[in-house]
Amino acid sequence: MNKQTFSLQSFPSTESFPDLKITGNISRNANQLAISYNLEGDLKDIAIFPPSNAPSRKHELWEDTCLEFFLGIKDSQRYWEFNLSPAGHWNVYRFDDYRQGMQEETAFEKLPFSIQNQTDALVLALDVDLDKIVSVNQAIEIGITTVIKHRDGEVTYWALTHRGAEADFHLRDSFIVEL
Repeated sequence: MNKQTFSLQSFPSTESFPDLKITGNISRNANQLAISYNLEGDLKDIAIFPPSNAPSRKHELWEDTCLEFFLGIKDSQRYWEFNLSPAGHWNVYRFDDYRQGMQEETAFEKLPFSIQNQTDALVLALDVDLDKIVSVNQAIEIGITTVIKHRDGEVTYWALTHRGAEADFHLRDSFIVEL
């Protein structure tokens, strides 16, 4: 098993959320991918929807606070975008190439993850079987990202690295975790 810790950087800078830290862990054991996000700091100014009684697949989750990751097969243009809302809603999209051929990934009928929301911390953890989209012997590259929406509507974009002139989570150069 290959386990790595991570810490995300904000784009633009963290002036809006000076005390916010986004860290976590990611690992792959055979074809089980486990990822956990830890948002720490003064979360009262962040727009975080309360947990839903009926979490479901939803579109455009990135328009609000959303924890995400992008998974690509090494040496392939194909990749997937996983969106996880603190409310429990989710979605997975498949792309054929950079922002091309976006389709809802139907291999996943549900994406259960756990959420612990406290005053000064939010922890989200997902354990997903990748067998439906990649084989166990394929190397994968991952970009870990988060969209944070302030209660006043301002949005910041967090990632392991920002390789473009503006925040662009789809750039394969930013898929820097290899598992």
